[in-house]
Amino acid sequence: MATPLGADAFARALRGEGVVVSEHANWRTHSRNHQGPWGPVHGVMLHHTAGTDSLRLCRDGTAALPGPLCVGLIAKDGTVHLLGYGRTNHAGPGSAAVLEAVRREKSSLPVPGPDTVDGNARFYGFEIENAGNGREPYPSAQLAAVERLSAAVCRAHGWSAASVVGHKEWTRRKIDPSFPMDGMRARIAARLGLGPASYEPFPGAAFFVPGRRSELITAVGKRLVAEGCGRYSTGPGPVWTEADVLSYAAWQRKLGYVGTDADGIPGRTSWDKLRVPRA
Repeated sequence: MATPLGADAFARALRGEGVVVSEHANWRTHSRNHQGPWGPVHGVMLHHTAGTDSLRLCRDGTAALPGPLCVGLIAKDGTVHLLGYGRTNHAGPGSAAVLEAVRREKSSLPVPGPDTVDGNARFYGFEIENAGNGREPYPSAQLAAVERLSAAVCRAHGWSAASVVGHKEWTRRKIDPSFPMDGMRARIAARLGLGPASYEPFPGAAFFVPGRRSELITAVGKRLVAEGCGRYSTGPGPVWTEADVLSYAAWQRKLGYVGTDADGIPGRTSWDKLRVPRA
């Protein structure tokens, strides 16, 4: 049980776990909170969209089910689109027994019972772009984003992976998401178990010289883009270039560095705050 994170703290938690975030207009205040309070929250609930034009649908909803229909939509390329924050129309009524098992972070969930509890008030809800027909694949980047965002919320609240459930585990009315939840929880548990070791150690400032080639440089660039500091016309890529220097300098300025302290060359303090995930 927990008080929901503030919107800014939530976005920082996602980015800190290496999630690529796209913030849509007014997402921080777009909610269904006028229908009742959001929280205390007990976990993360995952869904699949089962349709097309998912971004519009998840943001605006329908006449029968007004939006937002989730906090975030996870696109096939792994981008998490933040569309609302607070109480959203994602879960509907579900099982009190399941909620109690999630609250206690039990490793196994009971079969859903009668739909007696409002899940919209008790979970962070995320939709995953997929037809849900068992034939459309989930790209690896998309599944990695599901893992990372779930771990980010759990880490911020001090929860285990048992706090992540599928809509199909909440109620007998639903079949989403169309992948095995036990496998996803195992991935989330592994990520949470790594703790600080899940981030790349600082390789030293001398590592970052023009022309240096490494997949680590690609990972740094992706984190800079996620933080809104990317200054790339194409990329980022595996070679350290002037675009990487400009991007890292933007990150240093975001942290409050000025003048020659924002020179675009990573130092330990700014590196540790960037938190580049291990591959």
